Amino acid sequence: MNASIEGAVRPASTLILLRDTPAYEVLMVQRHHQIDFASGALVFPGGKAHPSDADTRWSDHVLDADDGLEQRSLRIAAIREVFEEAGLLLARDRSGRPLEIEPCPLEVRQAVDRGELPFLDVVRDYGAVLDLAALDIFARWITPPVTPKRFDTWFYVARAPEGQLAVCDGRETVDACWISPGAALADAAAGRRKLVFPTRMNLNLLAAADGAETVIDQARARPRVTVQPEVRQGPEGPMLVLPEVAGYGAVAEPFVPGM
Repeated sequence: MNASIEGAVRPASTLILLRDTPAYEVLMVQRHHQIDFASGALVFPGGKAHPSDADTRWSDHVLDADDGLEQRSLRIAAIREVFEEAGLLLARDRSGRPLEIEPCPLEVRQAVDRGELPFLDVVRDYGAVLDLAALDIFARWITPPVTPKRFDTWFYVARAPEGQLAVCDGRETVDACWISPGAALADAAAGRRKLVFPTRMNLNLLAAADGAETVIDQARARPRVTVQPEVRQGPEGPMLVLPEVAGYGAVAEPFVPGM
């Protein structure tokens, strides 16, 4: 972790899962209205990294991406969060075949979420290895200092596992849906959905692509730029600004706390 921000923000991981059949869509979950951060918003599954994501015993239960131990733990966190929030497990069996499983009992997912059941034990019980190599870095965002909660969030992108059903957890999330990036943006513009700023910006990138392969290829080719939005005072009030080098174009819009 960058020494200048370590301790000031909390590491987090988000996983953008894509599919092309029956259409080009992304998995999104709606956060519970009683959650204190991004309540009610439609988001990609994700959350804070846990110390257990860095457990050295994971070495025998992952297909590594060879990006170092920090990236290993962040990718494990991303896969864990998708498991907790949507019930999907991005993994392979010991022979290397994609893992196809029935929906995991909700009480197991909730026990993992509460820290009562190690995610490692769940993966071991399935006789599986997490497919970390399937995750590509999509973006890295650090929330600006003006926000009460700050996160250093790594966004990863991967194809969704086939043969698994996405089901929300009913606690942190109240809905899990497959939706085209353009439809998610249109729903937000019409007031039917709530999107926080980083989600909306990354949906714009997804909407400009024609499918999962294009998104993944572009993510691999895109320079890794850490995105830290700035809040600047404009003529009509504070503005949220992204530098063009971040790759989202010229972005300057009114700053709305919590969005």
